[in-house]
Amino acid sequence: MPTTLSDRAARIGALAGTLAGLLVGLPALAEIFTGETTTTSFFLALSPAFALPLLTALHRRQSAVTGHFGETAYVVNLIGLGLFGGAAFAANLVLFPLDDAAVDRALSGPAGPALIGSAAVFAVGCALFGAAMLRARVFPRLPSWTYATALPLFAFLTALPDSALTSTLHIVAGATLVCLASALWESTRPATLRKRSLTSGRRPVGSEAPMDQG
Repeated sequence: MPTTLSDRAARIGALAGTLAGLLVGLPALAEIFTGETTTTSFFLALSPAFALPLLTALHRRQSAVTGHFGETAYVVNLIGLGLFGGAAFAANLVLFPLDDAAVDRALSGPAGPALIGSAAVFAVGCALFGAAMLRARVFPRLPSWTYATALPLFAFLTALPDSALTSTLHIVAGATLVCLASALWESTRPATLRKRSLTSGRRPVGSEAPMDQG
């Protein structure tokens, strides 16, 4: 049976997703001018936790039309986000204050492969879930495409030294989350969504026909 999502739950997911996007994008914007600081690292470390309610709400809103593929994509993305969130927390709050020698020692053990594995699962999950959003056509196509393409790159390139590229990817990732959160919030206003869907080609939320589950 299609999974239902109340407007209250959708709004909570949208608010959490907006906060997650801002916690990624604004510190990255600041780092273009200041470089990585303890303050920007603190906010970046918290961001993935607030993306979890957004991911769940997005999945539940489109689950009627994504079928088994959407379920699989969601589960992989959820696991990846949990792993990547832990990795981001450790990197930004535990490893960042340490000197290079201490970081090298920490990463020479199992922590190094674990961080790489977390990024890999997160990247695969984002690609799959982005594809599910594109297939469902419930949410806007541009942030769905960037979710499927930019976020997997973001998972691996954030391990590189700070640069304009890594800061830009952070900003793109943050903007993607904010755009999807905005679309999710808008879906709680059916009249507005129906009007927009007529001009954008998206399926009005609530009018999806379940896909063949066979």
